[in-house]
Parts: sequence; structure tokens; C-alpha cells
Amino acid sequence: MIQEQLKQVQGRMEAACKASAREPKDVALIAVSKTKPLEDLEEAYRLGVRDFGENKVQELVDKAEKMPADVRWHMIGHLQRNKVKYIVDKVFLIHSVDSFRLAEEISKEAGKHGTTADILIEVNVAGEESKFGVRPDEAEALIRQIATLPAVRVKGLMTIAPYVENAEDNRKYFAQLKQLSVDIADKNIDNVSMKILSMGMTGDYQVAIEEGATMVRVGTGIFGERTKSVSQ
Repeated sequence: MIQEQLKQVQGRMEAACKASAREPKDVALIAVSKTKPLEDLEEAYRLGVRDFGENKVQELVDKAEKMPADVRWHMIGHLQRNKVKYIVDKVFLIHSVDSFRLAEEISKEAGKHGTTADILIEVNVAGEESKFGVRPDEAEALIRQIATLPAVRVKGLMTIAPYVENAEDNRKYFAQLKQLSVDIADKNIDNVSMKILSMGMTGDYQVAIEEGATMVRVGTGIFGERTKSVSQ
């Protein structure tokens, strides 16, 4: 099942790239493996997947110990400051930075581990109360603050769009995030790149790609419906 669904997702990604005159190699697929058993990740790995997204620190740490060393781990869930130390040397990219205090903690722990952490700024484009992320009009100021920290690099922006029945309803939010990234890139802030736009999930990744996503986060579309973990 994973093989068929992965192939389907990749085909749709290619079609979305073609529709927007983009190269498929410019859009990375992150397999969102949260709550999924190790066997599912291993199967996806055998099929060529190297980017996996987790939203719980403990789950990421446990899986990172058991998966091959060339896996790129993405922290896509809300990250608490007291958990940063457990993952800062294990993740390829932290997608969910939404405060200076969190960035400060990442900087401190990355320095201790002798590494540099690549991060994205999470922007709550739709202004949903239930979601984390800074408001679009606060993003630049936060980025300027974070840019002064050692051992941290801002690589772009991330958003979690609303859950909608019709993916087209989210196009405006993806377009807004893209425009925000262009505006910030134009400021040429030291230590800041806007190369990564992490947006789009199982229900709307094609629209996100058409609007400029460079990373899409797909879980259900690859692995099927989410498995409830015992602790939930």
C-alpha cells in the first residue's frame, strides 16, 4: 500500500510542478511518520524516502536511533524549549520556530553540541486561534532578532493551513506566505535565507506546490490514516 500511495503522491507532485512550470527536483517530499510504526518508515526508506517528519520529540529520538544514518529528520510539531537539547544534533531542519526564546534555546543547545541548527519560522497565515506561529506582520521583526544569534540559521518559512474540504480554499494562504518570503528575501538580512517554503499537507500539497512550496509534508497520503498512539 505504501508503495502505491507514495507513487501516487510523487506523480501528483510532478503534475503540480508541470502546471506551475517548476522542476520536480525543487520540491522535497517529507513523509510525515508521526505515530507510524518503524516498519512503515523502513518500507518508505526502501522506496527511496529520506526525509521524515515527526511532531513529538520522544518519537523522533526513538526512531532516529533505529533508522539509517542518512535519514533527514524534520521537527514539524510545536517544540518546547526544555526538549530542544534532545533533538538539536539529530534534526536536519526545525520547521516550527515561532518565538525568540525558542530560537535562543536552540542557539544555546546547538552551540553546546558544536553544530548549527537550520530553522524555519512558523507563520500563522490564516490567523487560526488553535494554531501556533507568528502573525505575518510580526515575522520580519522576529527574523531580524533571531538572525543575531550564533549557531542558528533561518532558512525560510513554514505554515500549517486550515483543514478544508476544498484545497483551493487554501491557495490564498500559500500565496501570502510566498509573498512574505519574497518580501523578507528582498531585505537581504544577514544570516537569513528564504529558500525554503514548507507548506502543504495531504489535502492540499498540489495547490501549495503551484504557489511555491519547496517542501510538502505528507503523512496520510503515504501511510494511510493516522494510527492512534497509546498515550493519546
